[in-house]
Amino acid sequence: MSDSKFHYVNHMNILHAPLELIDVPSLVKACTDTWYNQTLCQVNESVVRLGIVQGEYHWHKHDNDDELFFTLEGKLIVDTDDGKSIELHPQQGYVVPKGVVHRTRAPEKTIILMVERVGIIPTGDAE
Repeated sequence: MSDSKFHYVNHMNILHAPLELIDVPSLVKACTDTWYNQTLCQVNESVVRLGIVQGEYHWHKHDNDDELFFTLEGKLIVDTDDGKSIELHPQQGYVVPKGVVHRTRAPEKTIILMVERVGIIPTGDAE
């Protein structure tokens, strides 16, 4: 599902049921989008999402949801509206608490995992 307001492709369907193998390298190899999110699986009340990203996401916030970003390959920069920028290199993660205005940037193709509550709106909550 492509969000017509933004240049992102967000697949909210759960790709894998419990007891199914999740093969991230195959998904990365098949991806042709510049900013791609795919929900991989659900774990209790959260989902694990794969992001294959390059470029800049818009500023947004989630009123009721924390977000974990974990970099597998590349470099992800998480900016917050207080002027803070955190660089995440492979095997590094960062939690953005609910209510914090933020954006993510990837100067090169970057592979990330995100852990979020089921039902989160990836593009943020309306103000």
